[in-house]
Amino acid sequence: PWEGVVSAASGHIAVHESGAVEATGHKVLTVAADEYGRIEPETLRDYLRGFYADETCPHMVQPGAVYLSHPTEYGGLYSAAALREIRAICDEYALRLFVDGARLAYALASPETDVTLRLLGEVCDVFYIGGTKCGALLGEAVVFRGAQKHFFTAHKQRGALLAKGFLLGLQFDALFTDGLYFRLGKQGTGCALALREGLRAMGVAFCPESGSNQQFPVLTPGQLQKLQGKIGYEIWQRLPDGSAVIRLCASWRTTQADVDAVLDALRA
Repeated sequence: PWEGVVSAASGHIAVHESGAVEATGHKVLTVAADEYGRIEPETLRDYLRGFYADETCPHMVQPGAVYLSHPTEYGGLYSAAALREIRAICDEYALRLFVDGARLAYALASPETDVTLRLLGEVCDVFYIGGTKCGALLGEAVVFRGAQKHFFTAHKQRGALLAKGFLLGLQFDALFTDGLYFRLGKQGTGCALALREGLRAMGVAFCPESGSNQQFPVLTPGQLQKLQGKIGYEIWQRLPDGSAVIRLCASWRTTQADVDAVLDALRA
């Protein structure tokens, strides 16, 4: 109960989980991230060095785990080398490493990262394989590096244990049969990258430029108006000149026709 989890300041649990971690009695300890929302190994090392060098650290919430997401909230993708280095830092400071895989299928499908499921199994204490963002009705598959004696009990205590839990397993059995999970991820990421190329050809800038299924183009007020009522998007950041960074997400069900609809709307 005295431990917290280290997260990028822009990390999902720090920004978009309504204080869920804090509601369990654990603090989110935020550190700076790069423009893609990734925690760089040296940033993590510097934070931990500084924390333990502070003579008053016994009075503070103690780091107990490191939280990453792959991809990040900004579509950032970790490299295998970065994850291995972060694992080494976690070992040095006796921290657990957790990777949020809500959009993992789309990260694994990206040609811009060399991270694999096998690697995640090697470097993470815990990670999860997202199902709901890849066509499953509900649920995620939590993967542990080793046996967890009381996970079932803790799971039930928090009200997250389904009486018909086999329904979750059936979904992942289907997703991991004949490479379906990877094909669905490839569909979403492939469409997102096609959209990125189409927008780039129109002179659109990105903030940042993502290699995952999330794209963050910077659009003028006129361009935003062209999408209004035609394309679903999320305002990610409003800029002083009236333009805005928006988030466009492709998924397992996105098609080339959907990509063309966005581009055609902007050309109109």
